[in-house]
Amino acid sequence: MSGTPSVEYRIEDLAHRSGATVRTIRAYQDRGLLPRPARRGRSNVYGESHLARLRQIADLLDRGYTLASIRELLDAWDAGRGLGGVLGLVAEVHGPWTDEKADRVSRAELEAAFGGEPDEGAITEAVELGVLERVPGRDDEFLVRSPQELAVAAELYTAGVPLGAITGQLRELRGQVEHIASSFLEFTTRHVFARYLGHRPPTDAEAVEAASMVRRLRPLARQTVDAELARAMSLLATRHLRYHLGAESPPAVEGGRRRIALPGETVAAVESLVGPEHTAPFIAAAAERELRKRTLDAMVTKVGNAGIVDQNS
Repeated sequence: MSGTPSVEYRIEDLAHRSGATVRTIRAYQDRGLLPRPARRGRSNVYGESHLARLRQIADLLDRGYTLASIRELLDAWDAGRGLGGVLGLVAEVHGPWTDEKADRVSRAELEAAFGGEPDEGAITEAVELGVLERVPGRDDEFLVRSPQELAVAAELYTAGVPLGAITGQLRELRGQVEHIASSFLEFTTRHVFARYLGHRPPTDAEAVEAASMVRRLRPLARQTVDAELARAMSLLATRHLRYHLGAESPPAVEGGRRRIALPGETVAAVESLVGPEHTAPFIAAAAERELRKRTLDAMVTKVGNAGIVDQNS
């Protein structure tokens, strides 16, 4: 009994089945990502293995791999090392780093949460920041990746914070948090993942073990940041409140020097006298002049007292 005949494709048929273009298929062949076709007379023919390889390449591109790294992975697979563990590691890293679920919000709901008036500029900025995502074909609806973040913005707006200040604070915060994330990744890579990723590509077993380690370490970054943010807020919020209630001197330390708060009326009077750009130098000069005067007065008093003592001796 003969086996089932293998399926063969012309390059146009392979392009149609895989979703790639003919030009792309030929480019993959030139780069060694796709095996050369077989010859049938004067025609080139492709098989199911070519179709499977094109689908693997498309999947890896969707996961963020470059063509150069895909070539390394496929070479390892062809050498019998397998792709299962590597793809599992990629899937683990690309998995959600939060339990929060995305939601949708209508334009009317946005307007109600932020003052009741349409503000296309604010919506555009929110889309640029990734807080909102436009839904294709639905001009009145948006995808919200983090409903909690949007809720925080709404609360701040209700408390009187302008939208421009909220987005500015988000941009600043995002930069700081990305720095923390980068630092944490460098730290864990150096001390944990270097043994799995020190060579490319990792073996199937190494990739499986690394994926398991990602699952274990995934919550640690957020837990650490939560704990440290709580500690910092407890310390600084209390100090900040005491300062504004007048119970504590202002925090200090610019170049090792304590910053001194002056009454607002005093600062305003100096500004009106010498201008805002000269206020700080003027106050510093006035303080220096007063310090020298008191030092001279103290010296005169000391010398005078010494003379009186000599006369009475």
